Amino acid sequence: MSDNKMQALIEQAEQDLLHTYNRFQIVLDKGEGMYLYDVNGKKYLDFMAGIAVFALGYGNKAYNDALKAQIDKILHTSNYFYNVPAIDAAARMKKVSGMDRIFFTNSGAEAIEGALKSAMKHAFLKDGRRSHQIIAMENSFHGRTYGALSVTGNPHYREAFGQMPCDVQFARLNDLESVRALVNDETCAVIVEPVQGEGGLKPATEEFLRGLRELCTEKGILLIFDEIQCGMGRTGTMFTWQRYGIRPDIMTCAKALGCGVPVGAFLMTEEIGQSSLVAGDHGTTYGGNPFACAAINAVLDQYEALDLVKHVSETGPYLTQTLDSIREDFDCITERRGIGFMQGLVFDRPVGPIIADAMDHGLILINAGSNIIRFVPALITEKQHIDEMAQILRGAIERNL
Repeated sequence: MSDNKMQALIEQAEQDLLHTYNRFQIVLDKGEGMYLYDVNGKKYLDFMAGIAVFALGYGNKAYNDALKAQIDKILHTSNYFYNVPAIDAAARMKKVSGMDRIFFTNSGAEAIEGALKSAMKHAFLKDGRRSHQIIAMENSFHGRTYGALSVTGNPHYREAFGQMPCDVQFARLNDLESVRALVNDETCAVIVEPVQGEGGLKPATEEFLRGLRELCTEKGILLIFDEIQCGMGRTGTMFTWQRYGIRPDIMTCAKALGCGVPVGAFLMTEEIGQSSLVAGDHGTTYGGNPFACAAINAVLDQYEALDLVKHVSETGPYLTQTLDSIREDFDCITERRGIGFMQGLVFDRPVGPIIADAMDHGLILINAGSNIIRFVPALITEKQHIDEMAQILRGAIERNL
């Protein structure tokens, strides 16, 4: 396919699609392992993984075969019936998460919506009041639906959309006193990402998370962890909070949960499950359908077969060392942040030109804000892929100094 043909496809898309994304000028066609190919056959090493989605890489045969088999059985039944893939997926997610109850959604934003509704309903059942407050973190990102947007700590995302549906106050990540200062009689939940993604790859400290847990327990407030991006093994444990043994009351996940099939979930303790949402309070047409849950089961099968969580814990330090080396070699890089396969390099300038240059040379990266390059590759990433990434990235930085 010629460059003219790819440009024609892009122009057609711009005529038809609502322009809510500033897309890279590439039409992707297929993937294999750690690599993507555009419609002209150009090969790209992918360190974006669909924004932390494709944990298994591209073309995992066992995963693909499981989905094909489910297509030949049944795709959808509605939640008025049980289905075997959902029953299996629920039991397996309980086991790997250490939580007690689960609700399957279609996306991470929907998982956040369900978590917020659960917290609000729990508070209503306790005190009978309809007005409650949620504390979220500055620079956080939880999604773009109205409820998720209300707890997203970037005012720019909210300013055009008027009154938010939740009363939300914003504290500072890793500043427990800023949280404590906001707590009042109407506070029903605190929501936090154990590692902020869009907000700059900032990990919450163990001290902060433990302090939140103690504060929430003391005040009867629910603690919600958003593990949509940092969960599913990306930081070297299945969920980041498991590194510290600090269990939330409610947890959200998505992205790598389906490895490309749109699926998310919110999970909770038995106590919250018994004192929050009941029949009629919440629902979804597609969430938890047989196809989506077959994807979850196939993902969990491959996590076990490939021992991906262990692989990240063993290979993540090499990515850290490599990024630290790059940081030391370029004065324009001020900091490396992150854990495992969720890392960022902070620059003293916009990173758009560097990302574009790297893409021209066959490396797909993504930013987190205007001055941070984010690294969220597939969990199958090996040292040779990290070396290949580093070589291309170094060249791109040098050409844009």
